[in-house]
Amino acid sequence: MNSKKHDRSLGMALLFFIFFGLSLILSSSAVQAIPGGSGANWQALPPYNTLWPLWSPALSPINATTGLPTPIVSNLYKSTVLPVQPGLTWDPARLYPWLLYNTPSGMAYYDPLYGVNLWPPSYLTLGPIALPSNYANLAPTSSLWLSTYVPLANAAYLKALPKYALPPAPIFPTAFVPPIPTVPTFPTTFVPPVPTVPVVPTTFIAPVPPVPTVPTTATIPTLLPPSAII
Repeated sequence: MNSKKHDRSLGMALLFFIFFGLSLILSSSAVQAIPGGSGANWQALPPYNTLWPLWSPALSPINATTGLPTPIVSNLYKSTVLPVQPGLTWDPARLYPWLLYNTPSGMAYYDPLYGVNLWPPSYLTLGPIALPSNYANLAPTSSLWLSTYVPLANAAYLKALPKYALPPAPIFPTAFVPPIPTVPTFPTTFVPPVPTVPVVPTTFIAPVPPVPTVPTTATIPTLLPPSAII
């Protein structure tokens, strides 16, 4: 009789530990699945669903209210203005991220293969990218990649920036208005006028508008070194 009670108690204890262990696993999985939650490395941003680094203090400083890293931008449209440069965003289907910059023509991105171009890459305009279920916990960009490519990207951006400067408003010449002919007057005693040699009016040539020039005193943007992003 006592043996049966002991076996029953042992079985109940075993079931308790099994359910307790399952609850811990499920709660842990739930925490990991929260995008941008505590311990996450990346957060997906609209409109293209590319990932923004939560592991970078410069690009995702700690929010004083929540205590969590928070992206300095809420979206990555072409018109988005970055508070600091370069920004960084990643499509996990690619081997490396893009570095983002401001230009007068809109946001631009640096790609190690294709240089600096206006954001976004053409394939992103087809719709938001699909992300893996564990995207928030993917590993951060390697410090070696950042140390190698951020200086190259900054230099390429400064070289390409004048290409994206907006031209000044065109200056159009004043419209030509022909003079109003005057009515001839005749003296009281009519004297036949001496015929005059007709004067051929000068052909009007519209002035050539000046070629827009990019100001030579453009302000050089402040760019983050790799050590500030890591």
